Amino acid sequence: MWKKNIETFIGCESDFEDAKIVLFGAPFDSTTSYRPGTRFASKAIRGESYGLEVYSPYQDKEITDTQIFDGGDIELPFGSTELALDMIGEKTKLILDNDKIPCMIGGEHLVTLGAFREVYKKYPDVKIVHFDAHTDLRDEYLSVKLSHASVIRRIWDIVGDGNIYQFGIRSGEKEEFYWAKEHTTLHKFGFEGLKEAIAEIGDSPVYFTIDLDVLDPSVFPGTGTPEAGGVTFLALLNAIIQTSKLNIVAMDVNELAPTLDTSGASTAVACKVVRELLIAVGCKYLKTIYKEDF
Repeated sequence: MWKKNIETFIGCESDFEDAKIVLFGAPFDSTTSYRPGTRFASKAIRGESYGLEVYSPYQDKEITDTQIFDGGDIELPFGSTELALDMIGEKTKLILDNDKIPCMIGGEHLVTLGAFREVYKKYPDVKIVHFDAHTDLRDEYLSVKLSHASVIRRIWDIVGDGNIYQFGIRSGEKEEFYWAKEHTTLHKFGFEGLKEAIAEIGDSPVYFTIDLDVLDPSVFPGTGTPEAGGVTFLALLNAIIQTSKLNIVAMDVNELAPTLDTSGASTAVACKVVRELLIAVGCKYLKTIYKEDF
């Protein structure tokens, strides 16, 4: 049906038919508002993942403990944002139709909208858990409604109030923060309130989206819109593991721009985030003891 990529993320070598999680890249950054380069992220993450081990000492699990298929990158056009989103949606639908969990690597954050549209069709009661430095709640950016600066607002257009939980937010227009008070559950600066949100969400299906600029730029400088005051890697890891207890039906990791950090450190961080996310979600039905803090 879908052959795995020649170069896969480390440990993600299962066949499509056998996989629980399907990994794919969405190399798109046509609406990036500041520094471009996220289109190169999925390829860089895949290649540099071999600097990791398959074993996570944080979770005492290996990525090979679950079945993960890596289908490579979608070949996306850069002249049509809507066509790119539709193509992402088609891949997501294929994965969902086969009762698997899509895990997309962006790309800029707008790619989430393409995947989310199909998730909503299958799971109309879906909730959103959103880790980010930015609100992403503008109705438009430079008169354009489809932008990485408005992706969560476009998702709100679909799901409405009471379904979006935002964490780590520390940048946005004043109007976005005030709008969020009425329409989303927004937690500034970190992950305070995550445990309560998890309890509130309960068994509902969840789309989990991680913008890596939630991390402080001292940890993760290789991104298009770095914002000082972010979280540490261990704080993010703990939050990912806690969130993985939810009924996650789709997920993504976005906004690495590898060429903006020639040291390779940001790519290394992104690789580890992807590994831990895949292990946490893929192995959550195994007997696992989750640590509350690191």
